[in-house]
Amino acid sequence: MSVDAATVRRIAHLARIAVTEDEVPHLQGELNAMLAFVEQLSEVDVDGVEPMTSVTPMQMKKRADVVNDGEIADQVVANAPSTEDHFFLVPKVVE
Repeated sequence: MSVDAATVRRIAHLARIAVTEDEVPHLQGELNAMLAFVEQLSEVDVDGVEPMTSVTPMQMKKRADVVNDGEIADQVVANAPSTEDHFFLVPKVVE
């Protein structure tokens, strides 16, 4: 894939970057070099390679998926000016 000058201008416009006509050829070369590198990556054989999320193998800490109230409802509403049954009371806004 190759990027032409019109594509460079379009990318600059979409990114809201001011690019002068003198800068277009340089940016065109830079973008083409980046795309060439990405094309090289597609040639790498990754069959049998497990996807990685970290460089060190580790397990996520898991907790039981149970519904609870957090057991701190009194603390949550402690600073509220007005509450009822662990709910915040607010003035009615919509009729």
